[in-house]
Amino acid sequence: MDPPWAIRILAAAMCILIVARMLLARRGKDYFIRRIPGIDAIEETVGRATETGRPVLFSPGMGAFDNMQTIAGLAVMAWVARRCVQMSVRMLVAIAEPVVISAADNILFDAFRQEGRESEYRPSDVFFFGRDENAYAAGVIGLLTREKVAAAYYFGGYGFETLLMAETGNRVGAIQVAATADFFQIPFFLCACDYTLIGEELYAASAYLSRDPIQVGGVSGQDFAKAILLAIIIAGSLAGLWLALSGKGGAVLNPVEGILGR
Repeated sequence: MDPPWAIRILAAAMCILIVARMLLARRGKDYFIRRIPGIDAIEETVGRATETGRPVLFSPGMGAFDNMQTIAGLAVMAWVARRCVQMSVRMLVAIAEPVVISAADNILFDAFRQEGRESEYRPSDVFFFGRDENAYAAGVIGLLTREKVAAAYYFGGYGFETLLMAETGNRVGAIQVAATADFFQIPFFLCACDYTLIGEELYAASAYLSRDPIQVGGVSGQDFAKAILLAIIIAGSLAGLWLALSGKGGAVLNPVEGILGR
């Protein structure tokens, strides 16, 4: 069944709002994004790895570039890689999709290049474990166990392998920070990781750390759209309740129609 006309208009207005904020951000408009606790955790864990002299592990998830979580995860990876290079911490990257290998390799090399330490870059620190979730989980578990990593970061889309990897990291004593929008996997990260960014916090962290105008404008636009939707729902619900109690109309379930009338 086709959605009501009011919902179509509202969806179109929200899309226009988000795109407008993205365009304004590209033109130099600076939007505020709140710093979430998980970002502080990333800095703390890199510092701990420096103290212990052990490497860190970064996983951008199981998705390819058609998954926005992968793109957000790679943006966070760029920031973590730069911090690791600055603090002389070895960074291991676990990849599941072939098309992501070159991007991860370039991100890691660019972190060394920006610090003028290209000669220290090791392409062998980027590992490809395949698309199969069992193979990927086994590869990550092997890295966690062999290298005794000090910190592990899981930023992206995941399947059932989340608990396998996170539990192993917990067992080897790694501080783990995870972020995913796959809500079925969030409980496993919450149980086994030290810090977990839930749902859209992944995109907020990506925008905050990368300061990419498109991401910053998109996150800001979505937050503004949510505030408008919340206001419409409250106002529409009150209007519908008033119509029902006053006898001027039946119970109105659509908040937009509750405001505008049928």
